[in-house]
Amino acid sequence: MSSKKWSRRSFLRAAGATGTIASAAGGLNLERVLAAGQSVAGRSPEDVAQDPFYWREIQMDFELDRTIINLNNGFTCPTSRVALESEIRFLHIINMSPIFYQGGYADRVQTIRLRMAAEFGCEPEELALTRGASESLQIVQNGIDLKPGDEVVTTEQDYPRMLTTWDQRMRRDGIKVHRIQFPVPTTADDLVHRFEKAITPQTKVMHFCHMTNLTAQLFPVQRLARLARSKGIVTIVDGAHALGQFPFKLRDLECDAYGVSLHKWLLAPIGNGCLYVRKEMIPRFWPLQAAPEAQDDDIRKFEAIGTHPWAIRVALGEALAYHQAIGGDRKAARLRYLTLRWANALKVHPRIKILTDLSEPAQAWAVAAVNIEGIPAGDLCRFLNEKHHIITTPLIGGAPPNQVYDYQAIRVSPNIYTTLEEIDTFVAAMEDALKNGVPTQASLGGAQGEVYT
Repeated sequence: MSSKKWSRRSFLRAAGATGTIASAAGGLNLERVLAAGQSVAGRSPEDVAQDPFYWREIQMDFELDRTIINLNNGFTCPTSRVALESEIRFLHIINMSPIFYQGGYADRVQTIRLRMAAEFGCEPEELALTRGASESLQIVQNGIDLKPGDEVVTTEQDYPRMLTTWDQRMRRDGIKVHRIQFPVPTTADDLVHRFEKAITPQTKVMHFCHMTNLTAQLFPVQRLARLARSKGIVTIVDGAHALGQFPFKLRDLECDAYGVSLHKWLLAPIGNGCLYVRKEMIPRFWPLQAAPEAQDDDIRKFEAIGTHPWAIRVALGEALAYHQAIGGDRKAARLRYLTLRWANALKVHPRIKILTDLSEPAQAWAVAAVNIEGIPAGDLCRFLNEKHHIITTPLIGGAPPNQVYDYQAIRVSPNIYTTLEEIDTFVAAMEDALKNGVPTQASLGGAQGEVYT
C-alpha cells in the first residue's frame, strides 16, 4: 500500500469488517488489529505514528473513562479488551473446577514464557513470570548473599520500594548502601562517571533504573553493566518503565538481572511481571520463597509463591499478542509522537521547563517531566485535576538532607489510547495555568506542600 493515508473503507475491507467487529461499541479484536497492521505494512513507524485513523481504531479497543484525561499511565495502565476478556474467561473456567484446571494452565504457561523470551530477546530459561517489578527486584535484592560491610551502589532516584528493600538489608545484614545523586536531566557519560567514582573494593552490587519512574532519565545500561562486570560487581536493573515502551533486547543490555511490571507498558492485566536473570547468574540468587535444591539453577525457582493467579498469568498471552499485533516499533513511535506534541508546544514558553531530555529520538518516549516556574508541582497537579480533569502526578525531589539536587515537576505519560485532542487539552490547560496562575494549597485551607500521589 502506498504511503498516503488510508481510508476507513479500505481499513474495513482489509480487516474483513463483516463479522469481525468485536463489539457493538466498535472495539477491535486481535484479528482486526493484525489487519490494520497489514494495511500500513509499507509505511515507516514514524509515518504511522501520525495517522489519526489507525490510532483511533486502536483507541477504541480500550474501555476507558473519557470524562477524565489520564496522563499518568506511568502508574498502572488499562489493558485491552482482548486481554481483559481473556482474564475474565479464564477466571470462569478455573473457577468451575480449580483442582482440575489450575494444574493444566500451570503447565501451559510455558508457551507464554517461550513467546515472551522470543519477543524481548533472551533464552526462555532466563525468564521468570512474576506478579510485578517489585516482586521481581526483591527476589534478587533479597536473594543475593551479602555480608556485613559489603556495599550496594544505587541512586536517590530509584523506586522507593526498592530503596526500602536495601534499607532493610542494611538493618538486617549490616551492609552499606551508597545512593548516588545526579541532576535532572543528565547525560549517560555523567551517570557512568558517578557510578565509577562511587565504586570501592567493597562494592558487590550496582542497582539502577533503565528509565526512572520520576523524570524518565534513561541510564546507559550496557555501559554500566560492562563497568560492573569488569570489577566483579553484580548488576540489578529496574526495567518497570522500559520493557514494552520502546524496543530493545534483554540480552543486549548485558546486565545480570532485570525486573519488570508488565501491567505498565505491555498493557497486561494487573498482577503480571517478569524477571530476567542471565543464565549463568541464576544459581547466585536465592528465591524469595523456598525451592528445592534441585532447582538451584532453574529459573522457575523464582516463581515459587504457592497458589498462583493463573487466569491473570494466562491472559498475559493475549496482552503479548496485542503488543505484537501493533508492533513494538510502531507503538514506540506513537508514544514519542504524543510526547513531542505537547513538549514542543509548551517549550516555547520561557517559564515552562522540561526536565527530561527529549532532544534525541532514542531519548524521547512516553514519560516526561515538566514544570512551570513559580508554581509548586502539587498545586499544578491539583489544578489540572480539579479544573481540567487531567490526571498527572507531582514530583518533588531534593528534600534535605538526602539530596543535593532540587526539582519540582509533574510527570506526564500518555499511552496508545490517548487521543490528540487530549494532548491538546493538556497543552491548553498548562497555558491557562501559565497565564492565570493556580490556587495554592494554602489558599484552599490545606497544609502548604500537600500534594496528590
